Amino acid sequence: MEESFRLKGLRKKLVEGLRKKGITDERVLEAIGKIPRHAFIDSGFSNFAYEDRPFSIGAGQTISQPYTVAVQTELLQLDKWDKVLEIGTGSGYQAAVLAEIGVQVYTIERQRELYIKAQQTLRKLGYRPHFFFGDGYEGKPAFAPFNKILVTAGAAHVPEKLLQQLAIGGRIVVPVGDTGKQAMTVIDRVSETKFRTTQHGDFIFVPMLGGIVKD
Repeated sequence: MEESFRLKGLRKKLVEGLRKKGITDERVLEAIGKIPRHAFIDSGFSNFAYEDRPFSIGAGQTISQPYTVAVQTELLQLDKWDKVLEIGTGSGYQAAVLAEIGVQVYTIERQRELYIKAQQTLRKLGYRPHFFFGDGYEGKPAFAPFNKILVTAGAAHVPEKLLQQLAIGGRIVVPVGDTGKQAMTVIDRVSETKFRTTQHGDFIFVPMLGGIVKD
């Protein structure tokens, strides 16, 4: 994708800002430094694409603030070739970050409009994750277990079906809480029946909803 030196410069400045905010995983910073975030939002906002804030992408959804994307990705503690399930494809930007790092990405979107648009955007940029149109609460049991699971919407509770699709030794990162704010929650699966939970600050996400939206 052709892009101006100005946009490249703004992206570099964004990465520097994320580093100052405490992001230390160089793979995450490098991925954000490579991916043209302006390709994932309305062209009318491209000049603002590298500000550290969310934007509406339609269907009542947003593309997350880059800092939030960086925090969630860093918390996953990715290993190359990890099999990662993303709940909530949205614009596709988070999936692009994961793919750029080199993991196997399986991503689910419940809004058909976004599901189609994200595929087009990611393929145009050369990213080819495994796409699914469906209910994120159900996960993708046919492809389980997953080494990592990332939820990109605020969940009122941690979906049990997702926990059961996590490999032993695996990790899920999910914002948990009400519609006001959510605690970024990390759950490590220690054994078949034992999980360890930690929390990593408060964030604000759109709510995680069940079912699918075809229109």
